[in-house]
Amino acid sequence: MAFWQAILLGLVEGPTEFIPISSTGHLTIAGKLLGLIDAQHPEQWTAFLAVVQMGPLVAVIGYFFSDILRIVRGLMVSSASVVTRRAASEEDRRNARLGWLVLLSTIPIAVVGLAFRDVIEGSLTKNLWVIAGVVTGLALLLWVAEAVSSRNRDIKMLRWSDALVVGAAQVVSLVPGASRSGTTMTGRLFAGLTRESAARFSFLLSIPAIGASGLLALPKAMKLVSVPLPTLVIATLVAGLSGYASIAFLLRYLQRHSTFVFIWYRLALGVLILGLLVTGIVQN
Repeated sequence: MAFWQAILLGLVEGPTEFIPISSTGHLTIAGKLLGLIDAQHPEQWTAFLAVVQMGPLVAVIGYFFSDILRIVRGLMVSSASVVTRRAASEEDRRNARLGWLVLLSTIPIAVVGLAFRDVIEGSLTKNLWVIAGVVTGLALLLWVAEAVSSRNRDIKMLRWSDALVVGAAQVVSLVPGASRSGTTMTGRLFAGLTRESAARFSFLLSIPAIGASGLLALPKAMKLVSVPLPTLVIATLVAGLSGYASIAFLLRYLQRHSTFVFIWYRLALGVLILGLLVTGIVQN
């Protein structure tokens, strides 16, 4: 892998990790077009992705660092109040509740991810036919969510039942082409959250999801990845910087706009992938 390819892949990974258009789908297309995916050793590409996604993880932690500190404080103070019997402040209780909701929403993907780890890391995740179908299918589901969502609740109004719905939706992101941000945002729109609140909770939810999967896969990935370390560092760094910028963009964008631009993009992407496969320009 050349340096320019590493930069290009980093620029693809960063934004698509958080914008609901599927990072796996875009990286797989890019990898296929650049001839970087070895069909005989798909685990090497999976290992590369596992390392590069550490960049966006650092980006989302950095962007929401103050929120994370408030949540951690809320959890600690609220837990201590049970022992000391001193009531926690309303803000601490609210932040603690948000932390528990994030953790509850993470349980389903953790369980399913571990149970089907071999399938997730195998050749299915590189199958462009699957990616094309899922990219299109989730676009239609997001369309329905936009149409029926009341969008009258902010992140402070999340219920425990909402966390379970979002957690179930996040499990779908394990299917290539679904997009973690896309599935969780769809689930929260169905729950009636505003678009910005849906995106903000999606970003917070990505921290334990990406962090846990990344830390679990990283030791093995570093042994399997075939990319030279300097090139790997460049790709990861570019992914982190571009990911940070995409978080800021998406939160501002959704304050005044719908997700329909991403819906249309996903539909167009699905058609493009199918066209590349049918014409033989890209081999599955």
